[in-house]
Amino acid sequence: MSTYSCIDINDALPIIENAVVVDIRDAASFQSSHMNSAINLNNDNVQAFIASTNKSVPVIVCCYHGNSSKGAAEFLASQGFEEVYSLNGGFSQWSAMYPDQCEQG
Repeated sequence: MSTYSCIDINDALPIIENAVVVDIRDAASFQSSHMNSAINLNNDNVQAFIASTNKSVPVIVCCYHGNSSKGAAEFLASQGFEEVYSLNGGFSQWSAMYPDQCEQG
């Protein structure tokens, strides 16, 4: 059974170009701003994401502060994704450290 790992933002930077970034924050927060190329993952689209995403590609799960992403990362790992990370500090820390790597709504 696969599991997930927590990853610090600086450790995520080298792999982010080759990873799928999923943001589990609410739609309004995601629309306002999100990490570059992030996908807003929610209950409505999670099954399609699981069915259509290459499970060997790293997945980085982002939430507000790095807490809720742990459960989502654990769920994705249980669905067969081989390399899943929960982003420590979440979007709040990412946007503070790398505002140039965020898309504004």
